[in-house]
Amino acid sequence: MSLTIDEVRRIAALARIELGQAELEATHAKLNGIFGLVEQMQAVDTQGVEPMSHPQDVAQRLRPDAVTETDRRDDFQRIAPQTEAGLYLVPKVIE
Repeated sequence: MSLTIDEVRRIAALARIELGQAELEATHAKLNGIFGLVEQMQAVDTQGVEPMSHPQDVAQRLRPDAVTETDRRDDFQRIAPQTEAGLYLVPKVIE
């Protein structure tokens, strides 16, 4: 797939981008280069290739899921301006 100059001009108009003639031609060449690369990648036979979640086989080191802070909810709600049923009441922002 390749784009024509008129299609690039229309895309620029839709994006509200003003392109001069030189910029239009440069953008046309770059976009067609990108489409050419995509066509090359689509032509590769990937039958039997298992999808990868990451290009390198690495494992994420995770810390243990342990509680390190004490529950201070009641302390914080005691000094809050307004609370109800364990929730903080705030002024309405969006009507």
